[in-house]
Amino acid sequence: VQLQASGGGLVQAGGSLRLSCAASGLTFSIYGMGWFRQAPGKEREFVAGVSWSGGVTRYVDSVKGRFTLSRDNAKNTVYLQMNSLKSEDTAIYYCAAQARGYGSSQSQGYAYWGQGTLVTVYS
Repeated sequence: VQLQASGGGLVQAGGSLRLSCAASGLTFSIYGMGWFRQAPGKEREFVAGVSWSGGVTRYVDSVKGRFTLSRDNAKNTVYLQMNSLKSEDTAIYYCAAQARGYGSSQSQGYAYWGQGTLVTVYS
């Protein structure tokens, strides 16, 4: 199983980025997917999750209204559209896969993790 996260970069505050996570080696359509992030000196935190069916999405309060998570089962890919970025969004972003999952905010439920992509937001 491989989860390949991409799309990170350097962006000015107020700008946008779209992260992608391409999955291989698993039956993508039966996996819930999540995005987590870890800022320097901080613990990893949940950002957003989507159910295996795509019918349920959830977000941490700090990104609601700014981030949108979607999935394309035909491409085995999930996308995290991040708008109105703030300096506090700076972190390494990781995608993760959860069998028959609903995009849980609990990291323990995820069986597979990607390598992370760095997002840096400057003022």
